[in-house]
Amino acid sequence: MARPEAEVTAQAATVRIWDVAVVGGGVVGCAVARRFALEGAAVVLLERAPDILAGASKGNSALLHTGFDAPPDSVELACMQAGYHEYLEIRERLGLPLMETGAAVVAWNEDDLVRLDAILAQAHRNGVTDVRRIDRAELMQREPNLAAHAKGAVLVPGEHVIDPWSAPLAYLTQALAHGAAVWRNAPVTGGDFDGVTWHLATPRGPVSARQVINCAGLQGDVLEHELLGSSDFEIRPRKGQFVVFDKAAAKLLTTIILPVPTERTKGVVLCRTIFGNLLVGPTAEEQPDRERAATDSATLAQLRDQAIRMLPGLADIPVTAIYAGLRPASERKEYRIAAKPGRHWITVGGIRSTGLTGALGIARHVWSLYAEQGYRHTPPEVGHWPRMPNLAEHEMRDWQQPGYGEIVCHCEMVTRREIEAALTGPLAAGDRHGLKRRTRAGMGRCQGFYCTARVAALCEGRLHE
Repeated sequence: MARPEAEVTAQAATVRIWDVAVVGGGVVGCAVARRFALEGAAVVLLERAPDILAGASKGNSALLHTGFDAPPDSVELACMQAGYHEYLEIRERLGLPLMETGAAVVAWNEDDLVRLDAILAQAHRNGVTDVRRIDRAELMQREPNLAAHAKGAVLVPGEHVIDPWSAPLAYLTQALAHGAAVWRNAPVTGGDFDGVTWHLATPRGPVSARQVINCAGLQGDVLEHELLGSSDFEIRPRKGQFVVFDKAAAKLLTTIILPVPTERTKGVVLCRTIFGNLLVGPTAEEQPDRERAATDSATLAQLRDQAIRMLPGLADIPVTAIYAGLRPASERKEYRIAAKPGRHWITVGGIRSTGLTGALGIARHVWSLYAEQGYRHTPPEVGHWPRMPNLAEHEMRDWQQPGYGEIVCHCEMVTRREIEAALTGPLAAGDRHGLKRRTRAGMGRCQGFYCTARVAALCEGRLHE
């Protein structure tokens, strides 16, 4: 059952021509909307799904990267490091969690061991100077449950685990608090440019804006073909499958375990999650389908076996969940960010696995491209710092505080108070998936088998779907 859109602010009602229309409500689009709103621009974000984070951003490894292994002197490296530092600067004011773990690039054979020096040298070239080599003895002292055939590692102290969903939710919520608007269920179905203003068509009605910022992710090149007539990049969807082990597995590991990367992929990661589980993944499978990221039993079995080879204690621990996500890789191994001043358009494409870390830095980079075109706005006083509800297992949860009402999801200890909060406010959950990302309801051992009926009753008539 549809409901009126709650996010159309007073400014949305009065502004006929927006300064900026951001297309796409993934983590990058939410960060861009925040940056432009904080700089004083009138911003509307257009998302085709009932809720934000419905595309590539819904499934990732949830790691905060230092950029130690990013291409040297690249836009990706600059954005990642700027995003990393800004996340650390703002996270406490927004209530965003951080699980300080560090990471180790582990050599599992002699060939890997030979390549560690090059990884160390690249990290230092990229300015990540606390990265160092550790021998097998130090690695096993740090992680005694690793398989005995581990030979050594490069230690990256600054890599950490974060919540992949509360961060973009915070970014867009703060943007709304500073005058932005978001239209959900609003795919861009057409548009024309009159030389000054873009006039976009959506099922929710027309949108006029002086600048379009394409953050459409997996549909980014399609959008440009439709509105610009051509695209400078081609999205080649890359599927990543994940296996999530039960919470008992988390005690086996402290550090993020990274593989020695190849030319094609960074490889399979083994790490704890902010929600108290342990995951292994992702795979790197190119596919033509941009909409559906299906899992398959053979690949998942291989992932589980690979995890057990690295961490033998996992053999006796059940798998809680499986999932797959699509990354908007392009035909080139780099961010595809460019301004087209004559068309009043900025492309933000090809943002692959580092987008969660890079988002805030990407937003600053895009703002600089916009400002170089001569646009000027008066920044508002940044007085709104909305705090996100904590979903991190290592911090105080809502069920541990009085007055929560009832436990709705017993696997993940989700309270009715959390459900009610997620269904209200300026950026309330738009569908059941959005509710899950805001509360953890349905993420546990039973995968929603026991709580779905109760959650559905609480949500009746309150979602966009």
